[in-house]
Parts: sequence; C-alpha cells; structure tokens
Amino acid sequence: MTPIALETEDHSRDARFNKIMHGKSVGSRGGFSSMLNKDREAHKAASEEYWKHWDNKSAGTETVDIREARKAEYATLTRHYYNLATDLYEYGWGACFHFCRFAYGEGFYQAIARHEHYLAHMMQIREGMRVLDVGCGVGGPTREIAKFTGAKIVGLNNNDYQIERATQYAAKEGLSQQLSFTKGDFMQMSFPANSFDAVYAIEATVHAPSLEGVYSQIYRVLKPGGVFGVYEWLMTDAYDNGNPHHKEVRLGIEQGDGISNMVKISEALQAIKAAGFELEVSKDLADNADARPWYYPLDGDLRMASSIGDVITIARMTRLGRLLAHGAVGGLERIGLAPKGTKKTADSLGWAADCLVAGGKEKLFTPMYLMIARKPAA
Repeated sequence: MTPIALETEDHSRDARFNKIMHGKSVGSRGGFSSMLNKDREAHKAASEEYWKHWDNKSAGTETVDIREARKAEYATLTRHYYNLATDLYEYGWGACFHFCRFAYGEGFYQAIARHEHYLAHMMQIREGMRVLDVGCGVGGPTREIAKFTGAKIVGLNNNDYQIERATQYAAKEGLSQQLSFTKGDFMQMSFPANSFDAVYAIEATVHAPSLEGVYSQIYRVLKPGGVFGVYEWLMTDAYDNGNPHHKEVRLGIEQGDGISNMVKISEALQAIKAAGFELEVSKDLADNADARPWYYPLDGDLRMASSIGDVITIARMTRLGRLLAHGAVGGLERIGLAPKGTKKTADSLGWAADCLVAGGKEKLFTPMYLMIARKPAA
C-alpha cells in the first residue's frame, strides 16, 4: 500500500468549533429548525474550508494534484461537509443516511430498515457481540441494528455534531446502555487491536482517502475470526476516467457528498484482500432486478411511491421539491435567518442527486456494493 499521510487529530479544537457553530441546535428536532440556529461566522468558516476544494475546479480542469489535495485533508473535508449538510440530510432523508433496495409495495422507511437488517443478517450479528459501526452518522442504522440483533454497538464518527445528535436519539429511544458513540478518524482508530466481534460500515468508508488504509484499520480492531460487512460507494468498472461525462458524474457525486477520492469496484476488491481479509461475499446489490431502482426517490417519479406517506417523503427529494426547499433556504438567507452558504450546500446536494441518478441509470455507480469479509481465526 502506498503510504497515506494522515491528518493530525485535535479533538479539543473540533469540540470547541462544534460548540460555537451548532450551539443549542443539537437539541432541535433537526432539519430547518436546526439550520436556523447556527453561529454565522463559524458556518462561514466551515463553508470556506469545504468549498476551497471544489470552487472553480470542474471535471474538465481536474488534475492529479487537485485530487491529492483533497485526499490530504480528507478528515477536515468530511467533518466540515457534515457540519454543513447534516441538517439538510435529516430534513430530506431522515436519520439513516443511506440508500436501499425497494421491494414491491414496500414503504421508504421500511425498505431503509430492511437494508440494514440484511447486512446484519449476512454478518450474523447477534446478541452478546461487541460491534463497531464505522462512520455512524446520527446513529439511525446503529439504533436499528441494535434493536434488530440485541448486540452492543459502538458508533465511530469524525463529526462532533453528529455524535451529539446520535447520543441524544439513543437516549430518547432508551438505548443508552446498548449504544455508545466515539469521536475518531477511521484511518487511525484509537481502539486496541482485537476489540470487536464484528465491524460494519454503511456507505461511510467512501470518505477514506485510501480503502486499503481504512480496511486495514478495521482488520486490526477485529478479533481473529471476526467479520466485516460493508455497503460501499463505488464507480463500477464501466466507468472510464477518460470520458468527460463519466468524470462529471463522478465529480458531482464527490462534491455533493463530501468525498475526496471515490474509486472503482476492482480497486475496492483489491483493497479488502490487501488488508488481509478473506472475502466471503462480494456483490453489487444495485444489479438486482428489484421492483423499483435504488435511486427512485431522487428521480422524482411519485408513481413509484407505495403510500401517501411515501409521496410526502419523496416529494421533498424530487427536483420540484428541491427547488422549493432551496428557494425557501435562499429566502431565509436573504433576510438573515439562515447562515449564508446554506443554499450553496443545498444546491450541491441537488447536483449530486442528479449525478447519482445518472450514475445509477447508466450503471456507472453503485451505493451498495456488498462485501462480507473475515479476519482469519489464526
């Protein structure tokens, strides 16, 4: 593995910034109510730190040096992305920041939960296990898998705001004795070797500057015989970096989702084996002939919604729904109720949504490449 320069962690600095930027908004319901309770100067600082990697850097002008600069600041880039985007995610998608498959007649949140259950089932997570959730977000999947399996789960996250919200949600659901949340960089975990019976990551390790690097850390903290399961975001092997359209799709996804370096399926398979794992299952679940494609909520076809509740949920994510919401955010910015830059982040998420749909329809991208791998028992 080519050595990756790791960012120096400073948890005290991050905690101070979190307290200034987010303040009391951690206790808000999420979405718009949280967006309005940010410190303006701290929000501006986070926005400038994130957008310096993307402004005036199109797919056509992208260079190796530009990508290397993003990789060099992978942790800061991702941390500030979620400082800016978490409330928008909760408003538009809910507490589980991932895609899923859809069976016939299956509701949106039911399908989200089934996707989490499927991973836990494939990994055979069960009561009595100590499990690590790598990149746990605000803890939606952590809570669901804990309830489904009875396992005790530790959530690892690089963003203080999300950790606070995850801790709050766990307490609200009476899960504080079963769940805990820890601040850390998944490229340099502080856990002792051989600490966990199982480790999973749901659409999170894509934020790593090197998949082999993060998979190697996961291998280290797993007990011998332990299992690792991941839904990975990857460009498929149909992706051609020499094709300008393909590059624009990839860059749109990366910019709108805080990703420094997304790679292809073949590279991920090489990385997990190079980390030392024995690969037991590898499959692109996006290739399944499901009743509705994984990207349908972003594509805006409300005819695919299975209930009135889903119509309301999905409507927020359609182009028209995004246009109205982003217009409202822009209006709140103009009258000083929302921090400047909120609409820019929302618009970036919208562009990413269009690129995700294009990537899905053209088979250039998958958000659910499943790998189940095991650390050898001896």
